[in-house]
Amino acid sequence: MPQSFFKKIIIFILTLEARLVLRKYRPIIVAVTGSVGKTSTKDAIYSILAKQFYTRKSEKSFNSDIGIPLAILGCPNGWYDYRIWLSNIAEGARLICTKNHYPKWLVLEVGADRPGDIKKVAEWLSPDIVVVTRFADVPVHVEFFSSPEELVREKTYLVEALKPDGLLVLNHDDKQSAALKEKTRARVITFGFEEGARIRASNEEIFYKINKEEDASGAGFEVPEGITFKVSYVGSTVPVKLTGAFGTQHIYAVLAGFAIGVVYGINMVAITEALVEFVPPPGRLRRIDGQNGSIILDDSYNASPVATEAALGTLASLRKNGQAKKIAVLGDMLELGKYSTKEHARIGEQAAKTADMLVAVGVRAKMIAESALSSGIPAHMVHVFEDSREAGEFLKKVVGQGDIILVKGSQSMRMEQVVLSLMKYPEEAPLLLARQETVWKEK
Repeated sequence: MPQSFFKKIIIFILTLEARLVLRKYRPIIVAVTGSVGKTSTKDAIYSILAKQFYTRKSEKSFNSDIGIPLAILGCPNGWYDYRIWLSNIAEGARLICTKNHYPKWLVLEVGADRPGDIKKVAEWLSPDIVVVTRFADVPVHVEFFSSPEELVREKTYLVEALKPDGLLVLNHDDKQSAALKEKTRARVITFGFEEGARIRASNEEIFYKINKEEDASGAGFEVPEGITFKVSYVGSTVPVKLTGAFGTQHIYAVLAGFAIGVVYGINMVAITEALVEFVPPPGRLRRIDGQNGSIILDDSYNASPVATEAALGTLASLRKNGQAKKIAVLGDMLELGKYSTKEHARIGEQAAKTADMLVAVGVRAKMIAESALSSGIPAHMVHVFEDSREAGEFLKKVVGQGDIILVKGSQSMRMEQVVLSLMKYPEEAPLLLARQETVWKEK
C-alpha cells in the first residue's frame, strides 16, 4: 500500500474520531494561528489555563491535518510505525464508546503549509476562542502561496469558523491581525505594546546574573537570565518575570494568555503565578548554558525573515562582557520562493550590524554571508559551512567565556545539531532541544 494512500486513510479515520470526540465531550476549544509565535503562544495559554482547569494542548507543533486530530485524541505521532497508528485509532474508538475523563479545555495550534490546509480544518473545527499571533510580509511557507495575502486569507478561514458567541484574540500591534475583527460577530479583545491594546505590555527589561563558576579569576561575569515586563488591563498592572526566555515574541505569547485568562475570570495575580512555570518550547529563543561559560539563544526550530529579524534584534539588545563575542549562527531560510535572494541579503545586512561573528550554514545562507561582508563585517569574522555539524565542530573551537550565540535556521537545516555541539550539559538535549525523536535523528 503506497504511503500517501495509507496516510490519507489514517487522516480520514482520525479526523472522524476527533469530530465525534468533540461532539461527545464538548470541550472549550482555543485555536491559535498566525505566521509567527504560534507554539509559544499555545504553551503560554496552556500554562495559565492548566492551573485552573483540566486542559490539554497540542504536543510539539501538532498543527496540521493529522496533528490536530492527534491532539484532540491525545495520541502520539506514529511516524512510520503502523502499530502506533492502529493503537491511536483504538484509543479514538475507546474515547467515543466509553465514558472518560476528558479535558475541559483544548489549546490547539493550527497552521498552514499549503493552500486549503486551514480551510479543510475550519470545515469541522468550530473554536470557542481563536488567537491570531502575527503575520509577516514574507512568512515561512509563502513559496506555496501566490502571495503573502493569500496566506493571510487562509488563516482567516479559522476566524470565520469561530462561534458567534466566541472570543477573538488579536495582536493589536500587527495591522493584518487587528483587521480581522471585521471578519466575525464574536467578542474581540486585543493585546500588544501600543496604545489602544486592551491587554498592554510595558517596561520590558532583560535581567542578568553573575556567573562566578566559569570565571577563573573568581570575580564573575554578567550573563543574561531572562526578561521582565508589566501587563496592564482596565486599570490594574502586574509585573511578570520569565526566566530563560528572551524576545518580544514571548511577551506577545504571554499577553494572549492574559487576554483569555481575564475574560474567563482568572485573576491577574494568579496568571502571573502560573507563568512562573512557563518556559519557551524547544528551539524558540530559549536560553541554554553553553561550553566555556557561553550562553546559547536556541532559536533553531524554524526560520522566516520576520522571525530571524526579531531574533537578531534580541541578540543586539543583550549586554556582553569585555572581550566576549556576539555570534550569529544562521542557516538557510527555506520555502521563500521568489523572495529568497532579497530576504537572505536583508538578513545579512542586519547580522553585520548585530554580531561580532557570523557563521552561515547552507547554500542560501551564503547570501547572508556575502551581504554581511558588503555591509562591513570583517572578513575573518565570517565563516560559511555546508551543514550544521561542520558549523558545530568549528564553533566548539572558538566559543569563549561570556560569548552569546544565536542559533537559527529552517527545520531542514537541523540547526539544533549546532546547539547540541555547544551545550554545557548535552545529556539534557532530549528535554531541551527540538527534533530529538529517533525518526528525526536518523534523517
